[in-house]
Amino acid sequence: MHHPVGIVLFAHGSRDAGWRAPIEAVRAEIERSRPDVEVRCAYLELCEPDLAQASRSLHAAGVRTLTIVPMFLGTGRHARDDLPLLVADLRAQHPDMSIEVQEAVGENPRMTALMAEIACGGPPI
Repeated sequence: MHHPVGIVLFAHGSRDAGWRAPIEAVRAEIERSRPDVEVRCAYLELCEPDLAQASRSLHAAGVRTLTIVPMFLGTGRHARDDLPLLVADLRAQHPDMSIEVQEAVGENPRMTALMAEIACGGPPI
């Protein structure tokens, strides 16, 4: 049986729904460009779903290979301290699921170059 691959876009969270719009836009772009991938957003605090809820949803959808993408500019306290504990809990809850954690998106050299281009008034989208 083929299991879909899952991605969780993991962000800090905010009470302001407008703050979540960019994360949701990334989710929508993945859904548009990669219909074979199950994608969810998850938030550390202040709004739902949290990482456990998003992971349960993906597990229920048949996902057994999960990538968590920290949607942070840098590896601060949340990515460094909180996320490994949350991932350890997920691995205990879903022993049949392979869970990988990518580096924070802001630490990817492609993102650094893109942010520099934007800051310099780069080409319009």
